[in-house]
Amino acid sequence: MDATSRDHSNLLLASLPEADRLRLTGDHGPVDLTLHHVIGESGDRIRHVYFPIDGYISLIAPGGGRAQLEIGLVGNEGMLGVPLLLGVNVSPLRTLVQGAGHAWRIETAAFLAELESNAGLRAALNRYLFVFLSQLMQTATCARFHPVESRLARWLLMTRDRAHSNQFRITHEFLAYMLGVRRVGVTSAASALQRRKLIRYSRGDISVLDVRGLEAAACTCYEIDKKIYARILGRTPAKRGRVSGAARSSAAEPAPAPILYYA
Repeated sequence: MDATSRDHSNLLLASLPEADRLRLTGDHGPVDLTLHHVIGESGDRIRHVYFPIDGYISLIAPGGGRAQLEIGLVGNEGMLGVPLLLGVNVSPLRTLVQGAGHAWRIETAAFLAELESNAGLRAALNRYLFVFLSQLMQTATCARFHPVESRLARWLLMTRDRAHSNQFRITHEFLAYMLGVRRVGVTSAASALQRRKLIRYSRGDISVLDVRGLEAAACTCYEIDKKIYARILGRTPAKRGRVSGAARSSAAEPAPAPILYYA
């Protein structure tokens, strides 16, 4: 992956003029996103802004005791560090690498200086912020009204979009975080999707076998989120990467527009 292709592999950076991208990323290369690395805890100061390239980051809200809830994912459609756009330099969330890969990392001070001096950058990221707020409200509605099986289908599609593959790994623990339910609820919902031959799930390894079928099984929030993204940010990126095995036929379809969540 050369420097130019890396610049364009994060959709927010790709939407900027080349000069603006170069001022943000400088002359250094992307950093590694290591699987299960904790980038920050709730209450930590935000020291860097991340623009993922081919990895993705879980955004986890702390609860009482050991309870936690994953409220979103950030992949190459977005950025980690949204509170800075609102003048806040503390994260309310735990941020954990759920999919290994690479990201552009920018020091907070440099990012804020560019944001202050560059009206075009601020306008572009304010559109991202609007999408985030709209979809955060949609997420709250989803968690309150939609059944676990439909929510699981939606979340698996979201993960597929960011993994750029029909095959990825998610543990039972993280599926429980995703849905805010006990592990027995996760097992029941995953088994139902597997019986319908939409996915194959074994010991945390997931293969999406029928993309269209999984989209039909998902709640309407997935489609609503795609429409918000396309309408405001005007991007419907095609799926990247190669997929092999049983998922190949469905993987030939373009990936749905990615979904932005709280960063």
